[in-house]
Amino acid sequence: AAVLAIAASLSMATLPDERDAGAARTGDSSLTAAAPGKETTFGAYLGAPYHYPSDFTLKDGAGTDFTIRNVEWYTAPFKNPVYYGARIQHWSANGTTGGMIDFVHSKAIAPKDQQAKLEGTIGGKPVPETARIGDMMKKLEWSHGHNMLTLNGLLRFAGFSNTFVPYAGIGAGVSLPHSEMALTTDAARTYEYQYTGPTAQALLGLELRLRTGSIFLEYKFTIADYRAPHTYRDGSLFPIDMWHQFSRWWSGAEPPGGWAANRLTSHQVVGGFLVRFAPEAAASAP
Repeated sequence: AAVLAIAASLSMATLPDERDAGAARTGDSSLTAAAPGKETTFGAYLGAPYHYPSDFTLKDGAGTDFTIRNVEWYTAPFKNPVYYGARIQHWSANGTTGGMIDFVHSKAIAPKDQQAKLEGTIGGKPVPETARIGDMMKKLEWSHGHNMLTLNGLLRFAGFSNTFVPYAGIGAGVSLPHSEMALTTDAARTYEYQYTGPTAQALLGLELRLRTGSIFLEYKFTIADYRAPHTYRDGSLFPIDMWHQFSRWWSGAEPPGGWAANRLTSHQVVGGFLVRFAPEAAASAP
Protein backbone atom coordinates (compact mmCIF):
# COMPACT_ATOMS: atom_id res chain seq x y z
CA ALA A 1 0.00 0.00 0.00
CA ALA A 2 2.83 2.41 0.83
CA VAL A 3 4.61 1.74 -2.47
CA LEU A 4 1.35 2.20 -4.41
CA ALA A 5 0.73 5.54 -2.72
CA ILE A 6 4.26 6.72 -3.43
CA ALA A 7 4.09 5.46 -7.00
CA ALA A 8 0.79 7.27 -7.55
CA SER A 9 2.30 10.51 -6.26
CA LEU A 10 5.33 10.05 -8.48
CA SER A 11 3.24 9.35 -11.56
CA MET A 12 1.01 12.38 -10.89
CA ALA A 13 4.12 14.52 -10.59
CA THR A 14 5.35 13.35 -13.98
CA LEU A 15 2.12 13.83 -15.95
CA PRO A 16 1.56 17.19 -17.73
CA ASP A 17 -1.23 19.47 -16.62
CA GLU A 18 -3.46 21.49 -18.97
CA ARG A 19 -0.88 24.25 -19.26
CA ASP A 20 1.58 21.70 -20.65
CA ALA A 21 -0.84 20.30 -23.23
CA GLY A 22 0.14 22.74 -25.94
CA ALA A 23 3.81 22.09 -25.42
CA ALA A 24 3.16 18.34 -25.58
CA ARG A 25 1.37 18.72 -28.92
CA THR A 26 4.32 20.64 -30.31
CA GLY A 27 6.66 17.82 -29.38
CA ASP A 28 8.33 19.14 -26.21
CA SER A 29 10.31 16.04 -25.14
CA SER A 30 10.68 17.34 -21.56
CA LEU A 31 7.14 16.08 -20.90
CA THR A 32 7.91 12.48 -21.81
CA ALA A 33 10.32 9.85 -20.55
CA ALA A 34 13.87 10.37 -21.72
CA ALA A 35 15.55 7.55 -23.61
CA PRO A 36 17.56 5.28 -21.29
CA GLY A 37 21.13 6.52 -21.05
CA LYS A 38 23.78 7.41 -18.49
CA GLU A 39 22.01 7.98 -15.18
CA THR A 40 21.98 7.22 -11.47
CA THR A 41 18.83 6.08 -9.68
CA PHE A 42 17.81 5.73 -6.05
CA GLY A 43 14.86 3.50 -5.21
CA ALA A 44 12.78 1.72 -2.59
CA TYR A 45 10.31 -1.15 -2.77
CA LEU A 46 7.97 -3.52 -0.96
CA GLY A 47 7.34 -7.14 -1.81
CA ALA A 48 6.44 -10.67 -0.80
CA PRO A 49 8.75 -13.72 -0.65
CA TYR A 50 8.29 -17.47 -0.62
CA HIS A 51 10.94 -19.64 1.06
CA TYR A 52 11.35 -23.30 0.16
CA PRO A 53 11.24 -25.68 3.14
CA SER A 54 14.75 -26.43 4.38
CA ASP A 55 16.62 -28.22 7.16
CA PHE A 56 17.77 -26.43 10.31
CA THR A 57 20.76 -27.84 12.21
CA LEU A 58 22.26 -26.86 15.57
CA LYS A 59 25.57 -28.28 16.80
CA ASP A 60 27.57 -27.26 19.87
CA GLY A 61 30.23 -29.98 20.17
CA ALA A 62 29.03 -30.81 23.69
CA GLY A 63 26.15 -33.20 23.21
CA THR A 64 23.83 -31.16 21.00
CA ASP A 65 23.81 -32.08 17.33
CA PHE A 66 20.32 -32.21 15.93
CA THR A 67 18.40 -31.42 12.76
CA ILE A 68 14.83 -30.33 12.10
CA ARG A 69 13.85 -31.54 8.63
CA ASN A 70 11.98 -29.40 6.10
CA VAL A 71 11.08 -26.36 8.19
CA GLU A 72 8.18 -24.66 6.39
CA TRP A 73 9.32 -21.07 6.83
CA TYR A 74 6.62 -18.42 6.63
CA THR A 75 7.20 -14.73 5.93
CA ALA A 76 4.33 -12.39 7.03
CA PRO A 77 5.70 -9.71 4.63
CA PHE A 78 3.09 -7.04 5.44
CA LYS A 79 3.22 -7.46 9.22
CA ASN A 80 5.62 -5.21 11.10
CA PRO A 81 8.52 -5.29 10.44
CA VAL A 82 7.47 -5.39 6.78
CA TYR A 83 9.38 -6.74 3.80
CA TYR A 84 11.21 -3.84 2.14
CA GLY A 85 14.24 -3.02 0.06
CA ALA A 86 16.41 -0.11 -1.10
CA ARG A 87 18.86 0.26 -3.96
CA ILE A 88 21.27 2.50 -5.83
CA GLN A 89 21.84 1.95 -9.55
CA HIS A 90 24.26 3.49 -12.03
CA TRP A 91 23.90 3.02 -15.78
CA SER A 92 26.62 3.49 -18.41
CA ALA A 93 26.46 5.96 -21.30
CA ASN A 94 24.84 3.44 -23.66
CA GLY A 95 22.03 2.88 -21.16
CA THR A 96 22.20 -0.89 -21.44
CA THR A 97 24.71 -1.98 -18.78
CA GLY A 98 24.91 -0.93 -15.17
CA GLY A 99 25.62 -1.82 -11.57
CA MET A 100 23.49 -1.87 -8.45
CA ILE A 101 23.86 -2.06 -4.68
CA ASP A 102 20.70 -3.74 -3.38
CA PHE A 103 19.57 -4.23 0.22
CA VAL A 104 16.65 -6.56 1.03
CA HIS A 105 14.93 -6.90 4.42
CA SER A 106 12.97 -10.14 4.19
CA LYS A 107 11.81 -12.48 6.98
CA ALA A 108 11.87 -16.22 7.73
CA ILE A 109 9.92 -17.61 10.69
CA ALA A 110 9.64 -21.26 11.74
CA PRO A 111 6.03 -22.28 12.51
CA LYS A 112 6.00 -23.60 16.08
CA ASP A 113 2.95 -25.80 15.40
CA GLN A 114 4.59 -27.65 12.51
CA GLN A 115 5.02 -31.37 13.18
CA ALA A 116 8.52 -32.05 11.90
CA LYS A 117 10.93 -34.96 11.59
CA LEU A 118 13.95 -34.77 13.90
CA GLU A 119 17.37 -36.38 14.02
CA GLY A 120 20.27 -36.31 16.50
CA THR A 121 20.72 -35.38 20.13
CA ILE A 122 20.15 -32.45 22.48
CA GLY A 123 22.32 -32.38 25.59
CA GLY A 124 23.46 -35.91 24.77
CA LYS A 125 19.91 -37.31 24.73
CA PRO A 126 18.28 -38.57 21.53
CA VAL A 127 15.51 -36.40 20.14
CA PRO A 128 12.13 -37.97 19.24
CA GLU A 129 11.56 -38.97 15.62
CA THR A 130 8.84 -36.35 15.27
CA ALA A 131 7.73 -33.39 17.37
CA ARG A 132 6.30 -29.89 17.11
CA ILE A 133 9.01 -27.34 16.36
CA GLY A 134 7.76 -25.38 19.37
CA ASP A 135 8.54 -28.38 21.60
CA MET A 136 12.20 -28.14 20.56
CA MET A 137 12.70 -24.40 20.01
CA LYS A 138 11.39 -21.49 22.05
CA LYS A 139 12.36 -19.23 19.15
CA LEU A 140 13.58 -19.88 15.62
CA GLU A 141 13.31 -16.97 13.20
CA TRP A 142 15.00 -14.19 11.28
CA SER A 143 12.09 -11.76 11.54
CA HIS A 144 13.91 -8.47 12.13
CA GLY A 145 15.64 -9.32 8.97
CA HIS A 146 16.60 -12.13 6.65
CA ASN A 147 18.79 -9.28 5.43
CA MET A 148 20.79 -9.51 2.20
CA LEU A 149 23.24 -6.93 0.81
CA THR A 150 24.39 -7.58 -2.76
CA LEU A 151 26.45 -6.02 -5.55
CA ASN A 152 24.81 -6.70 -8.92
CA GLY A 153 25.51 -6.41 -12.62
CA LEU A 154 22.54 -5.23 -14.71
CA LEU A 155 21.51 -5.49 -18.35
CA ARG A 156 18.77 -3.19 -19.62
CA PHE A 157 17.02 -3.71 -22.96
CA ALA A 158 17.07 0.00 -23.72
CA GLY A 159 16.12 -0.37 -27.38
CA PHE A 160 12.79 -1.97 -26.53
CA SER A 161 10.97 1.26 -25.62
CA ASN A 162 11.56 4.62 -23.97
CA THR A 163 8.64 3.96 -21.62
CA PHE A 164 8.50 0.22 -20.86
CA VAL A 165 12.04 -1.10 -20.39
CA PRO A 166 12.79 -4.74 -19.42
CA TYR A 167 15.96 -5.46 -17.45
CA ALA A 168 17.79 -8.38 -15.83
CA GLY A 169 20.59 -8.78 -13.31
CA ILE A 170 22.69 -11.12 -11.22
CA GLY A 171 24.66 -10.47 -8.07
CA ALA A 172 26.28 -11.75 -4.89
CA GLY A 173 26.91 -10.45 -1.42
CA VAL A 174 26.48 -11.15 2.28
CA SER A 175 23.72 -12.27 4.65
CA LEU A 176 23.32 -9.97 7.67
CA PRO A 177 20.26 -11.35 9.48
CA HIS A 178 18.88 -10.58 12.90
CA SER A 179 19.07 -14.08 14.40
CA GLU A 180 16.53 -15.08 17.02
CA MET A 181 16.86 -18.61 18.40
CA ALA A 182 16.69 -20.58 21.63
CA LEU A 183 16.18 -24.23 22.49
CA THR A 184 13.47 -25.01 25.02
CA THR A 185 16.31 -26.15 27.30
CA ASP A 186 18.26 -22.89 26.93
CA ALA A 187 18.30 -20.40 29.80
CA ALA A 188 19.08 -17.55 27.39
CA ARG A 189 18.45 -16.70 23.75
CA THR A 190 20.41 -15.39 20.78
CA TYR A 191 18.89 -12.09 19.67
CA GLU A 192 21.28 -10.01 17.57
CA TYR A 193 22.43 -8.96 14.11
CA GLN A 194 25.02 -11.29 12.63
CA TYR A 195 27.08 -12.01 9.56
CA THR A 196 26.14 -15.58 8.60
CA GLY A 197 27.59 -16.19 5.13
CA PRO A 198 27.24 -15.50 1.41
CA THR A 199 24.12 -14.82 -0.61
CA ALA A 200 23.35 -14.61 -4.32
CA GLN A 201 20.44 -13.39 -6.41
CA ALA A 202 19.12 -13.21 -9.96
CA LEU A 203 16.40 -10.81 -11.04
CA LEU A 204 14.15 -9.92 -13.95
CA GLY A 205 12.02 -6.77 -14.06
CA LEU A 206 10.08 -4.19 -16.04
CA GLU A 207 10.60 -0.44 -15.58
CA LEU A 208 7.88 2.08 -16.42
CA ARG A 209 9.81 5.28 -17.14
CA LEU A 210 8.09 8.57 -16.35
CA ARG A 211 9.42 12.12 -16.69
CA THR A 212 11.59 12.29 -13.57
CA GLY A 213 11.33 8.80 -12.13
CA SER A 214 10.26 5.24 -12.71
CA ILE A 215 7.94 2.59 -11.31
CA PHE A 216 9.17 -1.00 -11.48
CA LEU A 217 7.89 -4.55 -10.98
CA GLU A 218 10.47 -7.27 -10.42
CA TYR A 219 10.97 -10.97 -9.74
CA LYS A 220 13.95 -12.11 -7.64
CA PHE A 221 15.45 -15.52 -6.92
CA THR A 222 17.77 -15.60 -3.89
CA ILE A 223 19.90 -18.19 -2.11
CA ALA A 224 21.45 -17.55 1.31
CA ASP A 225 23.63 -20.02 3.22
CA TYR A 226 23.50 -19.42 6.97
CA ARG A 227 26.12 -20.40 9.54
CA ALA A 228 24.82 -18.51 12.54
CA PRO A 229 26.57 -18.43 15.95
CA HIS A 230 24.32 -19.28 18.89
CA THR A 231 25.74 -16.72 21.32
CA TYR A 232 23.08 -16.40 24.06
CA ARG A 233 23.47 -12.66 23.60
CA ASP A 234 20.75 -10.00 23.53
CA GLY A 235 22.13 -7.56 21.02
CA SER A 236 21.42 -3.91 20.34
CA LEU A 237 22.42 -1.82 17.31
CA PHE A 238 23.82 -3.32 14.13
CA PRO A 239 27.37 -1.84 14.42
CA ILE A 240 27.68 -2.97 18.04
CA ASP A 241 26.53 -6.50 17.23
CA MET A 242 28.96 -6.71 14.31
CA TRP A 243 31.79 -5.53 16.57
CA HIS A 244 31.00 -8.25 19.13
CA GLN A 245 31.03 -10.89 16.40
CA PHE A 246 34.30 -9.62 14.95
CA SER A 247 35.90 -9.50 18.42
CA ARG A 248 34.88 -13.08 19.16
CA TRP A 249 36.21 -14.25 15.79
CA TRP A 250 39.48 -12.35 16.30
CA SER A 251 40.00 -13.95 19.72
CA GLY A 252 39.28 -17.42 18.34
CA ALA A 253 36.46 -18.06 20.84
CA GLU A 254 33.63 -20.39 19.85
CA PRO A 255 30.02 -19.29 20.47
CA PRO A 256 28.80 -20.89 23.73
CA GLY A 257 25.66 -22.37 22.13
CA GLY A 258 27.41 -23.69 19.02
CA TRP A 259 26.50 -23.07 15.40
CA ALA A 260 23.19 -23.11 13.57
CA ALA A 261 23.08 -23.95 9.86
CA ASN A 262 20.37 -23.38 7.28
CA ARG A 263 19.86 -22.50 3.61
CA LEU A 264 17.08 -20.11 2.58
CA THR A 265 16.13 -20.42 -1.10
CA SER A 266 13.46 -17.93 -2.09
CA HIS A 267 11.20 -16.54 -4.78
CA GLN A 268 10.33 -12.85 -4.33
CA VAL A 269 8.02 -10.45 -6.16
CA VAL A 270 8.66 -6.75 -5.51
CA GLY A 271 7.37 -3.40 -6.71
CA GLY A 272 8.62 0.10 -6.08
CA PHE A 273 9.82 3.41 -7.46
CA LEU A 274 13.07 5.01 -8.62
CA VAL A 275 14.17 8.64 -8.69
CA ARG A 276 16.49 9.33 -11.64
CA PHE A 277 19.47 11.69 -11.92
CA ALA A 278 20.95 12.14 -15.40
CA PRO A 279 23.83 14.70 -15.22
CA GLU A 280 24.34 14.91 -18.97
CA ALA A 281 20.65 15.57 -19.67
CA ALA A 282 20.52 18.19 -16.92
CA ALA A 283 23.58 19.96 -18.32
CA SER A 284 22.07 20.13 -21.82
CA ALA A 285 18.66 21.42 -20.66
CA PRO A 286 17.96 25.08 -21.54
